[in-house]
Amino acid sequence: MADGDADPRSAAATERRPRPIPEGYRQGLITAITVLLGFSLAFLRFWGFEASGAWSLGSLASTGTTLVAITMQLISLLRALRLEDDDPREYRKTVHWFIWSAVAILFGLIFAMIESAMG
Repeated sequence: MADGDADPRSAAATERRPRPIPEGYRQGLITAITVLLGFSLAFLRFWGFEASGAWSLGSLASTGTTLVAITMQLISLLRALRLEDDDPREYRKTVHWFIWSAVAILFGLIFAMIESAMG
């Protein structure tokens, strides 16, 4: 091979390598996760210790759903803090964990509103 010839294998490898996620995306995701996690923990504290009334099946459903959401948020935060999350495929998985945790906390809040309205 001459000095000016490029190795076709390295060109193919360069083309297949995914582009890194844009600068600031991980930091933004970590901020969003911690904001939602802070809200979820504050809601759980209020719902568990400050809300009036007796515990019922509805309040247990809300608390359980909120605990699942907090667990998912912690998993997404741990994933976002890993070095491997610079890989776009891993970053997408982390975003999916975060989105599903937001859906779970939404269901927990809906269950709490229904329980509060009925009780």
